[in-house]
Amino acid sequence: MRRDDCYTTQLIDNNGEFNASGLQDFVGKIKLADCGLSYAVVAIMGPQSSGKSTLLNHLFHTNFREMDAYKGRVQTTKGVWVAKCVGIEPCTIAMDLEGTDGRERGEDDTTFEKQSALFALAISDVVLINIWCHDIGREHAANRPLLKTVFEVMVRLFSPRKTTLLFVIRDKTKTPLPHLESILKEDIQKIWNAVHKPDTLKDTPLSEFFNVEIFALSSYEEKEKKFKEEVAQLRQRFFRSISPGGIAGDRRGVIPASGFSFSAQQIWKTIKENKDLNLPAHKVMVATVRCEEIAKEKFNHLTTDERWLALDEAVKKGPVLGFGKTLSSIIESYFKEYDTETAFFDDEVKKAKRKQLVSRVLEFVYPSYVILLGHLRSKACVDFKKRLEQSMNDGEGFASAVRKCTKTCMLEFDQGSADAAVQLANWDPLKFREKLRHDIDMHASSVQNEKLSGMIASYEKRLAEALTSPVRSLLEASGKDTWASIRKILQHETETTISKFLVDIASFDLDQEKVESMVLNLRNHARNVVENRAREEAGKALMHMKDRFSTVFYHDNDSMPRAWTGEEDIRTITKDARAASLRVLSVLAAKRLDEKPDKIENILTSSLMNDVVSSSSSKDKSSGPSSDPLVSSKWEEVTVKDTLITPVQCKSLWRQFKAETEYMVTQAITAQEAYKRGNNWLPPPWAILAMFILGFNEIMLLLRNPLYLVVIFVVYLLSKALWIQMDVGRAFQSGTLAGLLSISSQLLPSVINLLKRLAEQAHRHTISQASRSSPPSANSRSFRSQILYSNHTNTILEPSAVTNVESSVSSNVESSSDSEIEYSSPSAGQAD
Repeated sequence: MRRDDCYTTQLIDNNGEFNASGLQDFVGKIKLADCGLSYAVVAIMGPQSSGKSTLLNHLFHTNFREMDAYKGRVQTTKGVWVAKCVGIEPCTIAMDLEGTDGRERGEDDTTFEKQSALFALAISDVVLINIWCHDIGREHAANRPLLKTVFEVMVRLFSPRKTTLLFVIRDKTKTPLPHLESILKEDIQKIWNAVHKPDTLKDTPLSEFFNVEIFALSSYEEKEKKFKEEVAQLRQRFFRSISPGGIAGDRRGVIPASGFSFSAQQIWKTIKENKDLNLPAHKVMVATVRCEEIAKEKFNHLTTDERWLALDEAVKKGPVLGFGKTLSSIIESYFKEYDTETAFFDDEVKKAKRKQLVSRVLEFVYPSYVILLGHLRSKACVDFKKRLEQSMNDGEGFASAVRKCTKTCMLEFDQGSADAAVQLANWDPLKFREKLRHDIDMHASSVQNEKLSGMIASYEKRLAEALTSPVRSLLEASGKDTWASIRKILQHETETTISKFLVDIASFDLDQEKVESMVLNLRNHARNVVENRAREEAGKALMHMKDRFSTVFYHDNDSMPRAWTGEEDIRTITKDARAASLRVLSVLAAKRLDEKPDKIENILTSSLMNDVVSSSSSKDKSSGPSSDPLVSSKWEEVTVKDTLITPVQCKSLWRQFKAETEYMVTQAITAQEAYKRGNNWLPPPWAILAMFILGFNEIMLLLRNPLYLVVIFVVYLLSKALWIQMDVGRAFQSGTLAGLLSISSQLLPSVINLLKRLAEQAHRHTISQASRSSPPSANSRSFRSQILYSNHTNTILEPSAVTNVESSVSSNVESSSDSEIEYSSPSAGQAD
């Protein structure tokens, strides 16, 4: 490999400024982070111009700047430099420190020397101490201040890592190496004993802190070839240096390679602040920072992982099969990477940071898990609704359908939630399961309430239809047993409906208390229907009373319309009609659904139908307090709840009823009197006697000359026929003027019609004259048939009028032998 592959970098300049960016670049170029704990750091310190850089370059094939001998002994290395040892395994970093006791810094400026020495001891596994062979054993040799500095700073480490001190004796002489070793070790022990140590380290041997080794090199200038051969031998000591038995095989407190850059920076910062360097705490601190950085890096990689992004996007659209397995695989890969990269850090720290990483990752992916469970819950809820509806459409009972669909949907949700479970996550889907169960119960309850409401409404409608018409009819009839019949109908319809209702709700598996409540509501509804109908009919009490009065007043016991002919007892009929109307009022005055006796009808009858009581009550008003039972707002033995019409209202209604029906009675009386007048045509007896006395001479004249009598009789017949045909009596019922106008308009057509019929009868009589052998009785029968025919087409004559016409015409026919013409009376059949 080339020397350029060592990537020489100044780590700390001569002003003590740490080159963090340079170190980061250096670490990246040599790929130190991939080494884990398999790396080593070798530092070299010694007097200025002692050949430290030269030794490192020959030993590790680095390219540190070396002193130019032709320019004299001047400071070459300023600050601290690092480079990668070329060709050494494991990866080894060489650190070249600024020489001590240089004139450039002065005799009293030893601060940087101590700081750099402490820095080297804190991060190095092997420290090469370059000393001159001729200084060994000398009290004021150049190496003594250096060793004193090394030991002094070493005791500042609370728990120092065990470092190998490799003393490289430069320009060795002929003195045997073992002799030099004993002298050097004796000097080292004296210096260690002379160093001021804390009480806890007073009796601590040097071997607790250092492994001391010694190696001698020939002079580079005088014996270059020998020098290089010896350096090559020393180089072999650094292969597998950290393996057991290696030059740094018993090192401890190693910082993982990925934390080297941060650790070195923090150590130098602590040293610069002149604080005690607690390496164990520093190790924990480095582990904490690096583990946090690694955890953050893995988390950031997870958030941009295409597999995770695709999975998260798919979850937002709907349920994803194998979500838990896929997500567990994704996050587990990052946890494994974290474990690999933090394997060499402090166990407590990396475990704590791993726990934080796991918690943060699970917190990050938890919303997707929640969304997935939400999809599963929604899907299960929708499936439950569809399955429940299908089961009910198939005729399955509601309760059994709910149980079956609930079991199926909950099982599907459990399977889905188990598939969504993520390893390392102790996520409990119980909350979502309970929410699903709550949603299912709410929907089932909603469907149940909807079904029950529809069923109850249907049965309430049936009850209303079954009760409304019969109850209304009974209340309109208001008979003696009205309320008994209503109670019977109410009980029958209610029990019938409830029995059917109980059969229909059996499939709902309702608790007994709820069933009893629903049945009670149905009973109350049926009762309310009757009560509302009764209240409605009570509001129309006056109308029902007038209808009942009209029915009884205008119809007889056979329900035939009454004709006011003068034979009816209007007073009695009126009293009966009012009694019937009062019975209607008594029926509508109160509800009697509880079969409790009352005296409403008796009170109303005694108070309103008894004129004596009414008159006596009116007399008592002036003498004392009223004893009228109707002057009250409630009935005896009847609750206010059951009262439909109060006594006071009944009295007011009766007064209004009498006023409105009085006209009917008056009209009946008027019609009866008009009928009597219309059917009494005979004059009074005194008028008949006066007419007989005053017309005695005329009567005698008629008796002496019968021909006048016949003419008068014929005129009478014709007048009677016209009277009947024009219905004179009915025409005058509308008034005299109206009657005269009607008769005048009908007189001429009636006369023409009568003459026409007489001519037709005469013509038929002439044709039938040839059959003289027919007895007169046949002619009489022919005449009767003509009369009946005429009556069939017009108005029927009275039997007496028909008989008179027949007898008159027959006598005329017998007396008139010349003409033999038979007369008929067509005018008798021309009534309206």
